[in-house]
Amino acid sequence: MQRTSNQPRRAAAAAFIGTTIEFYDFYIYATAAALVLGQIFFPSEDPMLSTLAAFGTFAVGFIARPMAGMVFGHLGDRLGRKKMLLFTMFLMGIATTGIGLLPSYATAGIWAPIGLVALRFIQGISVGGEWGGAVLMASEHAPAGRKTFYASFAQLGSPAGLLLALIAFRLATSLEQEDFLEWGWRIPFLASGVLMCVGLVIRFGVQESPEFKEVRENNETAKYPVLEVIRTCWKQILFAAAAVTIGSAGFFFTNTFMITYVTQYQGIARSTILDCLFLVTIIQFISQPCSALLAERIGEGRFLKLVALLCMAVPYPMFLLVGTQNLILMTLGISMAVVTLSALYAVIAGYMSQAFPARLRYSGISIAYQLICAVAGGTTPLIGTLLASKFAGQWLPLAVYFTLLSAVSLIGVCGLARLRGETDATPALAR
Repeated sequence: MQRTSNQPRRAAAAAFIGTTIEFYDFYIYATAAALVLGQIFFPSEDPMLSTLAAFGTFAVGFIARPMAGMVFGHLGDRLGRKKMLLFTMFLMGIATTGIGLLPSYATAGIWAPIGLVALRFIQGISVGGEWGGAVLMASEHAPAGRKTFYASFAQLGSPAGLLLALIAFRLATSLEQEDFLEWGWRIPFLASGVLMCVGLVIRFGVQESPEFKEVRENNETAKYPVLEVIRTCWKQILFAAAAVTIGSAGFFFTNTFMITYVTQYQGIARSTILDCLFLVTIIQFISQPCSALLAERIGEGRFLKLVALLCMAVPYPMFLLVGTQNLILMTLGISMAVVTLSALYAVIAGYMSQAFPARLRYSGISIAYQLICAVAGGTTPLIGTLLASKFAGQWLPLAVYFTLLSAVSLIGVCGLARLRGETDATPALAR
């Protein structure tokens, strides 16, 4: 099907801006969970218990994501990608703004954390439906041979959203501590309402995916895409989920848990680690498109295997450099890990999407990605906090945990590469 000349670029830009806003909303919750939500909604004499409770609500958003992936995957494969992306954008904006308006535990008692959990669950539903549609709108509009690079623009929304979240909280934490705890932490959440309006306007200007249009015009849409993709492509789902493990969990290890680790166990100032993560995220933002371009040149499968191996090695120098408490060396150490895992993250979206037929693709990649986000992504800050508490002063167990997550990705990439080799010769999967 012929593509409108400016639609590939417009679709990539809309995927980037949309996922930036979605991940901004998701990351401000992650940052707030590490910095302030425990004190506001789960006050306790033991700071670790408050932090664990806050990270528990953080994990709630991930519990919602597999369910949302199935629901929006079904609707996206039946009704189209664009409709789902408009709805998920609206849903996220409402939930995040609502968090900024919630009363504290001191004001509303038990209803405050209940409201927080409910809105966090809605955030998870929104992100669960957003990712697959954004990836497909970018990749399915892409010119021939450029699907990996164009799909990477949806992935680029992750560091861009994190940059906005870090800027927002850097400004908020510059307030006096009393003002920050009273009202300053709410500002990043309330700003989401404005960003939601911007994102909706941009997405209205993008046409439906040409590959979905072709499926619909040929009357090939599946009646029950989720059931069909689980029945016919369950191996692709499992290997794709495994492949993206470090790409999901690794970010929350370096950008969420690391805040708690260095402030509570290394005695590093909160502003120092936020400055460090800001610099790291700028480096990530620059490196991700470069990774996608390199993967297209040397082969996506070969590239993904290489970076998965590197991910297994990088946590050890990262913790050694973080232990110096020097801003430059800390930035270097965390950058090594983030650039490596983000290389996998940038490339895996387009790579895994081509393992599924177009008529089942939204459901297939959404289930795979959101499944591992729930299992590994949402639990990583919790597991990291428990390991840091049990092995106080020792970073080796944390590094080993990071290596194990990376090993799962390597297994998934190898399995997915083998399956793609089998299905590349099958015309049905090339549609």
